[in-house]
Amino acid sequence: MDDELRDRIERSAEKHALLNAVKHNSDAEMGAIMGPLMGENPEFRPHGDAIPGIIGSVVSQINNLSAGERRDRLETLAPEALKEIESADNSNKYDLPSLPGVTDKEPTQSVRMRAAPNPNGPWHIGHARMPAVIGTYSNRYDGSFIIRFDDTDPETKRPDLNAYDDILEDVTYLGFEPDDVLRASDRLELYYDYAQDLIDVGGAYTCSCSGEHFSELKNAGEACPHREKSIDQTRTEFEAMIQGEYVAGEMVLRVRTDIKHKNPALRDWVAFRLIDTPHPRASAADYRCWPMLDFQSGIDDHETGITHIIRGIDLQDSAKRQRFVYNYFDWEYPEVVHWGHINVDAYDVSLSTSTLTEKIEGDELDGWDDPRAPTLQSLRRRGITGEAIVESMINLGTSTTNVELSMSSIYSNNRKHIDDEANRYFLVRNGESFTLDTTSGDMTAGHPPLHPDNPERGERTIPITDAITIESADVPVDGNRVWLKGYACVQRDGNQFRPTDDSIDVVREDEVNVIHWAPAPDSSSAISVRMRTPDGDITGVAEPELINTSVGDLVQFERVGFARIDSKHEQTTNTDMTVYWTHS
Repeated sequence: MDDELRDRIERSAEKHALLNAVKHNSDAEMGAIMGPLMGENPEFRPHGDAIPGIIGSVVSQINNLSAGERRDRLETLAPEALKEIESADNSNKYDLPSLPGVTDKEPTQSVRMRAAPNPNGPWHIGHARMPAVIGTYSNRYDGSFIIRFDDTDPETKRPDLNAYDDILEDVTYLGFEPDDVLRASDRLELYYDYAQDLIDVGGAYTCSCSGEHFSELKNAGEACPHREKSIDQTRTEFEAMIQGEYVAGEMVLRVRTDIKHKNPALRDWVAFRLIDTPHPRASAADYRCWPMLDFQSGIDDHETGITHIIRGIDLQDSAKRQRFVYNYFDWEYPEVVHWGHINVDAYDVSLSTSTLTEKIEGDELDGWDDPRAPTLQSLRRRGITGEAIVESMINLGTSTTNVELSMSSIYSNNRKHIDDEANRYFLVRNGESFTLDTTSGDMTAGHPPLHPDNPERGERTIPITDAITIESADVPVDGNRVWLKGYACVQRDGNQFRPTDDSIDVVREDEVNVIHWAPAPDSSSAISVRMRTPDGDITGVAEPELINTSVGDLVQFERVGFARIDSKHEQTTNTDMTVYWTHS
């Protein structure tokens, strides 16, 4: 095999590996690309035995790229193929594997699933994966979708009173309505009752060992001396915990497991502890004895009839701990699907509620809906539809490996939802002004269409004044021509543009650039705009008809990108309008 043929094989393999990886948002698979590779290049077939060895390194290199890097590389090599992938309608509305023990055609059980957020702040983008998948499964199986706020830690993960409603608004934004909403902090008495039942069957005991001392015993596989307490003594001491007769750290209630279990994390784990910090919710502020999450969540899943749980692969021990409680009560444990972590590209800010809170409190971000924040509130304000987010989350599947969500996939999905309705306008960012010679000709205004694919929608009118502004990158060399979209061909003469008699044919025949434009900033018809973006604020000048849009409208600034109208006549920023950049 000569070097030329080898090079051709490697180039073709790279394209097909990228197609496979981008289409399925996963690593490229050798077996999946061999067929298309050989079918497109029949001349490779005589070398079939050698090809796997050649393309193996290519596939490995592709798999080492991030999702965003794969997409960018495919856009360079095969832009039409990328466009087809990103614009293709997903014919399978439920592109998720079947839930364990459930068939799509005739579900054998009523599917009940829950999302269990900690209400310590509004949701970032990564949080959307759980309600997107659970809501989709609920629709698929005509099941139930429950929101349960796991708010039983009033100290370390202290609830934010605003977050309860914020999270429910985010769920609605994503397109789902929960069948039930529960707050664990309303259910303390229920957890106490189950804890007392667990004590009665010998499944729990009170322990006053220090955390450090118990850890030493646990790691050595030795029982603490309190393990042999009588049921009556344990009941009495647990009741004293409930009544607040101990202080934080003085007493805990432990689930009796296997003190010599091969996994030390499962040995006699804590079910209840004391917290002196009052809960921020008034209805729960008097409680001091609080369940640990594994106990509370296990009880709630049984009480609410949860059939399937989706949780992170790092929480495998939670199911193992809870099974001890379920075995004591002779309950059937729900089916569990574990998945890997989600990483999101395109942001410099970490997907961490605590980090975002610090940046907001430190005035590094203007709020949860700041366009620089990777939050659902930010995406909503920017004009990203909840449906676009859900589609991207569904495409990640439920793999146990970590996955990367490319924001470009959300943008691609969103573009399909908003393009038809978004009217077009011109926005010139930090432009350069030129006078316009209007002494010849009778054109008093430009008339670009409101939407290029929908002529029935009509045209905009941009009055011609004695000066216009264009973007710096579009300024032609002195003596050259440009086509002012919706108006005419003009030629630069120093600081002035002079209209020519050229027809639109010069765009194709002479490669004259078509550019957008707006009235000069000091013109009475110019609209000053502040555009807020993830990379910071941009100022510019827009055509006058933009002022006729309404707050909340989505528009496309031609050659710039989509944006959402956020506010008008802003005195604080001395601009006519503020818009939020959506995407290109």
